[in-house]
Amino acid sequence: MISSAIISARLRSEFADMAWVNVIRRVPGFLWLMVTHALRGIGAGLSRLLGFCEEWLTGRKHAQYGTAIMRIVLGLVGLGLLFSNFAARSYLYGPAATWTQESVDPQAALPRVWLFSIVRHLSHSMLFITLVFIVLAVLAALIVVGWRIRLVLPVYFVLWVSLIETNDAVSDQSDNVYRICLFFLFFADSARRLSLDARRREKAGYVRGGVLVRAWKGAPVLPEWLTNAAHNLVLVILTAQVSIIYASGGLYKASGTLWEQGIAVYGPLQTQLYGSSWPWLSELATTWGPAVVIASWGSIILQVSFPFMLMNRFTRVIALLGIVGFHISIAVLMGLPWFSLAMISIDAIFVRDRTWLAIGHGVTKSWRSTADQTAEQTSEQPAEQLEPVGTRRSARAAEKPATEPAASI
Repeated sequence: MISSAIISARLRSEFADMAWVNVIRRVPGFLWLMVTHALRGIGAGLSRLLGFCEEWLTGRKHAQYGTAIMRIVLGLVGLGLLFSNFAARSYLYGPAATWTQESVDPQAALPRVWLFSIVRHLSHSMLFITLVFIVLAVLAALIVVGWRIRLVLPVYFVLWVSLIETNDAVSDQSDNVYRICLFFLFFADSARRLSLDARRREKAGYVRGGVLVRAWKGAPVLPEWLTNAAHNLVLVILTAQVSIIYASGGLYKASGTLWEQGIAVYGPLQTQLYGSSWPWLSELATTWGPAVVIASWGSIILQVSFPFMLMNRFTRVIALLGIVGFHISIAVLMGLPWFSLAMISIDAIFVRDRTWLAIGHGVTKSWRSTADQTAEQTSEQPAEQLEPVGTRRSARAAEKPATEPAASI
């Protein structure tokens, strides 16, 4: 007879074999279930991401005050460039600039385009160049106040590029940044806030009529989701543009020997071309060696890390304060105010609308408190100082008979 121990051992062996068979059979189903859940999770994540992107792009216009500030600053930059170069307009773009041969054989490809060759063909006339400067100044002022921005901005852009491309020898990268910003503003609603267009749009309400009538009165012509998407895509493109400018500039600096040694800031500030208009200020900024090293290395770190610092609000505030200080230093110490203002105008889109509103409320409150203090100081002055001279004389004449005796009449 077979003992019970042998029987139990055989049974355990058979059950074990059956368990392994079941496990092996379950593996494909388990793997398929895991893959299915993973794909469902990825699909749900992509769906939420696409939903967020769609809502962010088409839901509403972001950075409305930031784009308005950008429009205003770009208009002021144009006015500053026109006024500062008005006295030298003949030597830069007029009859006195014919020695460059740009009017006959332009070096760049853009002035060969008929749309941007208007100024080049008539640059021999001093009267015409003066008229172009005046027209551009008027258009820049209209951009600042936001009057008919959809019509004014394209005309200003064409005339501006035509003028700048008349003499390629005096243009630089700041002109490229300026025209890039102007071009992208075509597709953004930069006049939705802080503009005459916004005020007219509020007063007009619902407007009936054709496309031209609605466009002239500031009423919406295209679907709102389409204009929202165009506006927000401009913000994305400008963010990419400024990030590329900062990051590429920082990486280029990092490859230089002088930047590696921390003395690169010192050299340009000692030259006549890029030095400050106040030599004592350049000397003061470069007197302390550690400050020069901090400025050299700090600018590299700030520019390279700027795109990543925009992802968090805390680091974004630090990045914006640092980059604004960076551009103010360039404007003051290197004499490049218009380039710095153009770059600062792009940085305005990274400030939230609620922050711009808070700044506006703070400025308004300070202005009103100052006006109230002035009114209180005026009311506290003696009444005699506030009365007109003729009033005091008439009052004294009226009191004189009452105070003198009757015999003197």
